[in-house]
Amino acid sequence: MTDIVKSYIVLANGRVFEGKSLGAAGCIIGEAVFTTGMNGYIETLTDPSYFGQIVTQTFPLIGNYGIIPKDFESSKSHVRGYVVRSYCDVPSNFRCEKNLDTFLKEQNVIGLCGIDTRALTKVLRESGVMNAMLISGDSKEAKTALNALKNEQEKQKLLEKIKAYKIENAVQNVSCDAVKIEETAEIVLKESAEYGFVPVKSDCTKRNDALNTDCAGKGKKIVLWDFGAKANIRRELLKRGAEVITLPASASAEDILSKNPDGIMLSNGPGDPKENTEIIKELKKIIKSGIPVFGICLGHQLLALAMGADTMKLKYGHRGANQPVKYLPTGRIYISSQNHGYAVKNETVPAGAILTFVNTNDGTCEGITYSSAPAFSVQFHPEACAGPWDTGFLFDDFMKLIDDKNYFKNLKK
Repeated sequence: MTDIVKSYIVLANGRVFEGKSLGAAGCIIGEAVFTTGMNGYIETLTDPSYFGQIVTQTFPLIGNYGIIPKDFESSKSHVRGYVVRSYCDVPSNFRCEKNLDTFLKEQNVIGLCGIDTRALTKVLRESGVMNAMLISGDSKEAKTALNALKNEQEKQKLLEKIKAYKIENAVQNVSCDAVKIEETAEIVLKESAEYGFVPVKSDCTKRNDALNTDCAGKGKKIVLWDFGAKANIRRELLKRGAEVITLPASASAEDILSKNPDGIMLSNGPGDPKENTEIIKELKKIIKSGIPVFGICLGHQLLALAMGADTMKLKYGHRGANQPVKYLPTGRIYISSQNHGYAVKNETVPAGAILTFVNTNDGTCEGITYSSAPAFSVQFHPEACAGPWDTGFLFDDFMKLIDDKNYFKNLKK
């Protein structure tokens, strides 16, 4: 950064943090959240699930390996704003193409650095996620907002404006963005072998032959129903030999079933799952078809709602690549990557369905396997690009479910 200017984040509760400008200048309102991952900031910046949110990284140093487009989860950044403690303006990585500040400017993302992110995170943990405004630069809007902070009456008006912000049409805004950076199966397999990004077995060990990792998906056609999918979901399916057809969130059950898929993948995505009433209606039709279904993140929540369960908003959500989950049938703990502000209510899991994973920090639902249909889902991200890779075997389970719809028949509760 050549020009250092003051920048501010104003929380809906009136708390103000002053720091230095990072990225674009301007004035923006979003939902303030935090993520606890120690790496994977590129995944965070380009994950469509962060649409409409001002993201705070709790790890103190961000930007040390720069920006690597090959690791993008979609074609652009979807965060509303970005807050870090310390910013590295001289990254070191042989794959790096630019630094973080340059990327944020290109993406018109307003950032803030040099604040006590621990104190900000503590506010969000204790009070819950809330809306906030980022102010940076000397635009007319920014000056007006800063002046409002100096007058109690004007400040209250500004806080009411901040509180009124709502994330709307989230899924519609991000659906199929990852399609823009899709690569062929040949490229995916070649690069997976080159960098060791190969599937991981259920015992958390890598497979030996990266170019012939698993033929379980060979000849299988998977429809990826894209609610804001991360690119790595498709990559994981391709690594297993499957043909992947991506369809937008607006696709109907008829559109999806017309592709004659062997399996249907429900992707991650942003926002409140209950707002997607049309998707839930179409998903109920798909369930009746008997085609195996695997849901991730928002896909997990939508599947649960279609099956009769209910969801709730969490106080501050689960975000970061270091979230522990317990697999109840065996008691084993896995470390997972997560990004969600909503969860399925445990007590509403349908009769006959099995609660398979729970978050070890708060006991919330992290996975369900259904007995009334060949379907299962997880709240976390087994496709996490920066890792951890502990639960990548769930994609293998999906292939096995396609081969045998009774694959989970003997699963222990």
